[in-house]
Amino acid sequence: MKRVVITGMGTVNPLGNNVSEFWDNIKANKLGFSYIDQFDVSDFDVKIVGAVKDFDPSEVIDKKEARRMDRFTQFAVYAADEALKDSGTDFKDLDPFRVGVIVGAGIGGLSQMEAEHTKFLEKGADRISVFFIPMMIANMAGGLISMRTGFKGANYPVVTACASGSHAIGEAFRKIKDGYLDACVAGGAEAVITKFTLGGFNNMKALSKSDDLEKCSTPFDANRQGFVLGEGSGILILEELEHAKARGAKIYAEIVGYGATGDAFHMTSPDPEGEASSMAIKLAMEEAGVTGDQIDYINAHGTSTGLNDKYETTAIKKALGEEAAHKTAVNSTKSMIGHLLGAAGAVEAIVTALSCKEDFIHRTMGYETPDENCDLDYVTEGNRNTKVDVALSNSLGFGGHNATLCIKKYAE
Repeated sequence: MKRVVITGMGTVNPLGNNVSEFWDNIKANKLGFSYIDQFDVSDFDVKIVGAVKDFDPSEVIDKKEARRMDRFTQFAVYAADEALKDSGTDFKDLDPFRVGVIVGAGIGGLSQMEAEHTKFLEKGADRISVFFIPMMIANMAGGLISMRTGFKGANYPVVTACASGSHAIGEAFRKIKDGYLDACVAGGAEAVITKFTLGGFNNMKALSKSDDLEKCSTPFDANRQGFVLGEGSGILILEELEHAKARGAKIYAEIVGYGATGDAFHMTSPDPEGEASSMAIKLAMEEAGVTGDQIDYINAHGTSTGLNDKYETTAIKKALGEEAAHKTAVNSTKSMIGHLLGAAGAVEAIVTALSCKEDFIHRTMGYETPDENCDLDYVTEGNRNTKVDVALSNSLGFGGHNATLCIKKYAE
């Protein structure tokens, strides 16, 4: 079996349009939330989102080409460009069929679908854009990344709602570990901040209705109200270790385990018993060859919804054991950027890798009131500079999709 390392990273998200800016803002405990100004919300009870700011795709993508991409695809292509530059190689020394692209999306080009459907209703079918279908479909982010890079290996999206990004990285990890690929562009992208989308999530009672930018996303807090809808992309370059070493690559961290399970329980609620989500954690640890008491840090799914935070806490205890779980630092990046849906797991994997590299765990923001059902160490008092040798990143998606990545500090 091959060892798999992270050699490049790129992101666009509410706290930065590159990894350096994002990480600096994470360490400074900044929040990426903003009041909705993309459309009129005077008659709407959701006021805050996690929007990407000052994004200019023309820095990377030709303007004509960008007009033929949905926003989620622009994010993915932009982040992939940064990740590849960060990796220091274009992999031209490899057979192009040995380099893959696996980029997920929870929804895909929904804003494009809305726009073209409105045009259809108002002006008729013959006015629908010829680019509507390729702009809307969720696989186009990976498709266009491959067209720009020439990578011809395994290329497909993972669509598992909020677990898409983590599953994409896990699948890429396995492709390299098992010898099918030497490298892979992996991650997720999402851009669905529209009134239509917010209305749907809000009617499910999933969204925070807070109008306080400081308290709109409060994972694990007793007074949590729901998640804040975000957008963005996270892209990682995964590479077989010996190839990375041979070219003198910078290595952020090593991926050592991946667990994927299904709740088989409910369309939107996690299983209250946490059976399948805890099994995803156990499977990732088993593949990594670690036990619960060796886990230093967990980047939780931590959505700030009543059910997720409670049931994820249960799953962590079942997987690690009560004693080990209570000794493990658990935080939620969603307390700072909101929920990026299909991109969430990928952006959180970036945070987890950097936490391992720098021995740093960021604070869970907004937390004030303890919840008896959420009784772990959620890093609420402030950032920590502490040893992070082995970490987990959890993602849970509607439909009962669970993914856990085990990421380890790189060592020879």
